[in-house]
Amino acid sequence: MSELTWKHHALIQSLLSRGPLMADNFHKIFEFVTGRDPGAHAKLFNDYLLKINKELSFVQFELRGCRNQYDGKVYYGVVNNVSDEQSKIGTRYTVPQIAFYKGIIEGIVQDSAGQGSISNIDALYVRLENQVPTVQSQLQSQSQASTSAGVPSAFKNFSLSQKEKTLEDFVKDRWLCSTPDGRVGLGVRSFLDLRSWFHNNEVPLCHACNEAAVKAELCPNEGCNVRMHKYCLLEKFSKTKVNKVCPGCSSQWPYTVTKMEALMYQNEINGSETSQPKERSQRKSRFVAADNAPSGRPKLRRKLITNDAADGGCSSQGSTSTVASLRRSTRSTAHLK
Repeated sequence: MSELTWKHHALIQSLLSRGPLMADNFHKIFEFVTGRDPGAHAKLFNDYLLKINKELSFVQFELRGCRNQYDGKVYYGVVNNVSDEQSKIGTRYTVPQIAFYKGIIEGIVQDSAGQGSISNIDALYVRLENQVPTVQSQLQSQSQASTSAGVPSAFKNFSLSQKEKTLEDFVKDRWLCSTPDGRVGLGVRSFLDLRSWFHNNEVPLCHACNEAAVKAELCPNEGCNVRMHKYCLLEKFSKTKVNKVCPGCSSQWPYTVTKMEALMYQNEINGSETSQPKERSQRKSRFVAADNAPSGRPKLRRKLITNDAADGGCSSQGSTSTVASLRRSTRSTAHLK
């Protein structure tokens, strides 16, 4: 069995050190490392990923791509293939924090309107007691005491201020995100890691791509349960001769594809060929190979890319203004609870 080369290691390390990356940025890293444009050498790009995943499978990890359902952009990341959400963040977060996260994502995916988000207040007042059966064994392993009512004391003592801080950390670490209207949604790391969890918990699927439709458009016919991601609708309805009807019940689907959306979709299909010369010239000015790099391995004198801290239409930066706004809304409504 052939070993991975330093080029494979560089691709893995870029994702491990920076976290999930937008496809455009990951493609730039791939082109810099291999000297090949993944758009023009798709087979080579896929061969690299297959070889990496063959090796990562021995430790139950995978280099995976997914779409952020809030902005439709593709991201790549290295994920844990163990199919329970506790294992994803258990190495850093405490058991009450994991239960808090689980309660939030359950609230988000159970939204029948397909908004893919819940309010900040609903997130902060998630009842950790509902998560007791799934984490009782973990608490016992950590020697946590339980109350007479069967609710762990760690859950009882998990204060509102601790929830605020934990929610801020989830957003910063991109497990969750803050939507433009101030609600809490899933972060890109959740979309990457929780694919099996979505399936096991029977989260409704997108009729077009068969992936979990957390943030989706619903068929206008209330008797129909078809839902599709906005980017899947765009792909389906951007074709000029396609009738805009529901694929399930054939009801008219009032969705208008704007000229800008059609242009962006067409550019995505064409690989944004018109912008490639400009990108190449920018890369030449940003990347420099050191003269004394060992084994022909280029060294970066400047940063290859910046971290994708913001998930498009769903911010994961955990900015001071966002946190301050969250706390103000919490304080103003706390007396109602």
